[in-house]
Amino acid sequence: MAPFSLRRPPLAEPISIHQPPLHLKLFTSLFATMRATFSHIFQHCSKRQDPSTGQMAHARMIISGFSPTLFVTNCLIQMHVKCSNLDYARKVFDRMPHRDSVSWNAMISGYASNGFIGISRGLFDGMPCRDVVSWNSMMSGCLQNGKLSEPIELFSKMRLSDVDPDRTTFAILLKLCSLLEDNEMGMQIHGVIVKMGLDVDVVAGSAVVDMYAKCKNLSSSLYFFCEMPERNWISWSAAIGGCIQNEQFCKGLQLFNEMQREGIGVSQSSYASIFRSCAGLSCARTGGQYHCHSLKNNYDLDIVVGTAILDMYAKSGGLDDAMKVFQYLPTRSLQTWNAVIVGFVRNGQGLEAMELFRAMQRSGVGVDGISLSGVFSACAEAKGYLQGLQAHSLAIKSTLSSDICVANAILDMYGKCRAIDEAYSVFEEMNRRDIVSWNAIIAAFEQNEKYEETLLHFDHMLRCGMDPDDFTYGSVLKACAGLQSRDYGEKIHDKIIKSGLGLDPFIGSALIDMYCKCGMMEEAQKLHSRIEEQTLVSWNAIISGFSLQKQSEVAQNLFSKMIDMGLKPDNFTYATVLDTCANLAMVGLGKQMHAQIIKQKLKDDIFISSSLVDMYAKCGHLPDSLLIFEKMLERDFVSWNALICGYAHHGLGSEAIKMFEQMQLENIKPNQATFISVLRACAHVGLVDEGIHYFDLMTKYYTLEPQIEHYSCMVDIIGRAKGIHEALELINSMPFEPDDVIWRTLLNVCKIHGNVEMAEVAVANILRLDPQDSSSYIHLSNIYAEVGRWGDVSKLRRIMKESRMKKEPGCSWIEVMSDMHTFLVGDKAHRKCREIYEMLDYLIGEMKWTGYEPDIELFCDDGEEESEDQQETGVCNG
Repeated sequence: MAPFSLRRPPLAEPISIHQPPLHLKLFTSLFATMRATFSHIFQHCSKRQDPSTGQMAHARMIISGFSPTLFVTNCLIQMHVKCSNLDYARKVFDRMPHRDSVSWNAMISGYASNGFIGISRGLFDGMPCRDVVSWNSMMSGCLQNGKLSEPIELFSKMRLSDVDPDRTTFAILLKLCSLLEDNEMGMQIHGVIVKMGLDVDVVAGSAVVDMYAKCKNLSSSLYFFCEMPERNWISWSAAIGGCIQNEQFCKGLQLFNEMQREGIGVSQSSYASIFRSCAGLSCARTGGQYHCHSLKNNYDLDIVVGTAILDMYAKSGGLDDAMKVFQYLPTRSLQTWNAVIVGFVRNGQGLEAMELFRAMQRSGVGVDGISLSGVFSACAEAKGYLQGLQAHSLAIKSTLSSDICVANAILDMYGKCRAIDEAYSVFEEMNRRDIVSWNAIIAAFEQNEKYEETLLHFDHMLRCGMDPDDFTYGSVLKACAGLQSRDYGEKIHDKIIKSGLGLDPFIGSALIDMYCKCGMMEEAQKLHSRIEEQTLVSWNAIISGFSLQKQSEVAQNLFSKMIDMGLKPDNFTYATVLDTCANLAMVGLGKQMHAQIIKQKLKDDIFISSSLVDMYAKCGHLPDSLLIFEKMLERDFVSWNALICGYAHHGLGSEAIKMFEQMQLENIKPNQATFISVLRACAHVGLVDEGIHYFDLMTKYYTLEPQIEHYSCMVDIIGRAKGIHEALELINSMPFEPDDVIWRTLLNVCKIHGNVEMAEVAVANILRLDPQDSSSYIHLSNIYAEVGRWGDVSKLRRIMKESRMKKEPGCSWIEVMSDMHTFLVGDKAHRKCREIYEMLDYLIGEMKWTGYEPDIELFCDDGEEESEDQQETGVCNG
C-alpha cells in the first residue's frame, strides 16, 4: 500500500502471514489504547526493520489527520532509511515544510549506506548548515563506498569550517588508516587525538588499538591498550582481534583469559576472535574448552559465535564436530554455510562440499564470492568437471564471475579438471589479473603437461611487470623438470637467488626436484646440503630424485640420514623407499618398511598400499602382493596396475590377464601403463588374438593413444606368432618414428626366426640411433653363429675392437641379512669368492648330470662372459 494514499484501507484486509503475529498485536494495542505515539511506532519499526508495519502506521497517521511534528517526521524518515525504502524517505523529506540537521543527516547517511554516494554528496553540498554528524555521515559514506581519498579531504574542510571533530570522527579516520594499512597516517591521527584530550576516551582509544593492529604494528597497539585508563569489552575485543590478525594466536588466548579474570565478561566479537585463534593453532582441544565456556555463557546459539566455532573445528580437522555445531544452530547464515563448505574442501572432501553447496542453494540464503570460490575448489578437489560447469553458469547468472577471486577459482578448477582450453578462455576474458591469476594459468599448463606453454606464460607475466612468488617458481621449475631443460632451469635458479627467495624451503625442494629430473644429481645434492632448514619436503625431493635416476642405494642411504636427523617419514617417503626396494629386489628392507608403516598406522593409505603391492610383486613375492591387494579398503588403477605388472613381469601372463578382466568388471578405468602390462602378458603367453583385441580395446573403446611401449609389445606379439614381415608392416604403420626399443624388439624376433637379413636391417637402425650400442652387435653375432656364418662373426668382433666397443659388464646382487652383495662379471673381489666359485662348479656339475648341455657354439668371447654372468646371477639369486 502506498504510504500517501488518502483512502481508508478495507477493514477486512488481512495482514501478510509472513509478518510476525507480535507486530499485528503491537499495532492493534498501540492504537486501541492510544498510549503510544507515532514516533514510538516508527522507532520500533526502524529498530526491528519492519517496513510493512511502519507503512501501515504512516497510512493511519495520514487518514487520522494527525499533523506530525518535526521530530515525528524525522523518525518516519529514519524508519524508511533503516528499511532501505529511500524513495519513500525522499518523498517525505521533499514535502517537509521545515528541516533540521537530523533530517539532512538521515538522508545523507541513508543514500551513502545504500551505495548512492553521488546523491549523498549532492545533499551534503546543498545542506545550509552542517554539524559534526553531517561531516561524519559523509566521511563514513565515502569510506563504505571505497572513496578512500575523500575522508581526509572532508576532514580538512571540516576543520576549516570551525566544526570540532568528535570521537566518531576519529573512529572513522582511524578505520581509514586500517583499510590503507597506513601506520604513519594513523600515528598523525593519534597525535591529534592526544592534543584534543580524547585519548582517554574509551571509544577513541579502542579505535587506536584496532588501527595499530591492522597496520601490522601490534607492539604499539598492545602498548596503547595497556596504558588506557579505562577499558571495556570493545577495547579488549580490539586487542584480542589484533593479536589474531597478526597471527599471535597464543597472545590472543592469553588476553582473553586476562579479560575473564578482570571480570569484563564476554562478547560476540571476543568469542569469534578466540575461536579464530584456536583455528590458527589447529588446536581443537583448546577450542573445545572455549566451546564449553561459550555454552555456559549462552552464546552457543549465536550465529556469529556458532560460525566461528564451526570454522575452528573444520580447520582443526574435526569435521564431525563441525557438522554437529552446524546442525545444532537454529539459524544458518551465508557465512555459516561458507565456513562448513570451505572446511570440507580444506580437508580434501570435495564431493561432500558439493553436496553441502546444493543444500545451501535449497535453503535460499543465496551465494557470494566465498561460497562460489569454495564450490569451485570442491570441484577441483573431486575433479568434478561437469559440476564445475554448472557452478560456472551460476556464477555468470549471479554476475559474480567477474569478481577476481571467483574468476581465479574458476580458472584453477578448469586447470585441475584438465580442461585447459576452458581455463585459458577464462584467463583471457579477465578484465584484471593479479598474481593469483597468473599462478593459476601457469599451474594449469604445468599440471596438463603443457610445459612450453608454462614457460611462455611465465615470460609473459614478467613482461607485464608482475613479480613471481614462491608458487609461481614452483610451477615453472616443474615445467623445467618435465622438459629436462637444464639451461632454463639454471636461469630460473638465478632469478630466484636475485629475488631473495633462495632460502625458501618450498622453492629449495622444487629446485632439488628439477635438478634431479634433469639428471644433475651433483648439483641437487649440493643444493640440498646448503639448505638451512632441511624439511621433510626437501628430503623427499632428494630421495625421490635419486630413486628416479635408478640410484636406489644412494636413495636408501639418504633415507637413513633423514631418520638419523629425527625426521618422521610420511606416505610419500615410504612410497619412494619401497620403490627403491622394488628396484633392488630388497624384500628384507621392504618388510622393515612395511612394519614401520603398520606402526605409524599408514597401511590404509592407498598410495602406500599400492607401493607395497608393487614392491612385493617385483621382489617375486606374489602371494604377499596379492594379500596386500585384497586387504586394501580402496583400490585405484595404480594398485591394479602394480599387481597386473607383477604377474606379467614374472611370466604369469594368464594371471595378469585375469586380473585385468576383473579390473574391468569393477569399473576401474585402465590407463596406458595398464595396457603395457597386459600386452606384455599376452607376449609371454603367446596370445596373439588376445593381444590384438586388447590393443584395439585401448585405442577404440578407451580412446587412449598408443605409445612406443605399446607398439613394442605388439611387434613382439605379432613377430613371434605371424612372422617378421607382419611385424615390419606394423612398424611402418606407426604414427611416429620407431626408436631403438622397437628395433631391438624386432631384432629379438629375428633371432627367434633366424632371419639374418632383417636382423641386419634392425641392427643398422639401432646403430643409427645409438652408435655406441654394443649389445646389438652381440645379438647379431649370435644370429650369425646360429646359421653358421662364422666369417661374419669374426668380422663383427673386428669392427667392435676397432671401434673400441666393449660390452658393459653384467651385474647381479643379492640381499643377505639386510646387507647387499653386488657382483660383476669375473669379479674376484668378494671375501667369499672361493666358496662362490666352488658352488658354481658344483651347480654346473648338477646341471650336466640332469642332462643340460650348453650350446657353446652360440657364444663368442663376449658371449661366454654373458653366459658366465647369467650363471653367477643364478648363484646369487639362489
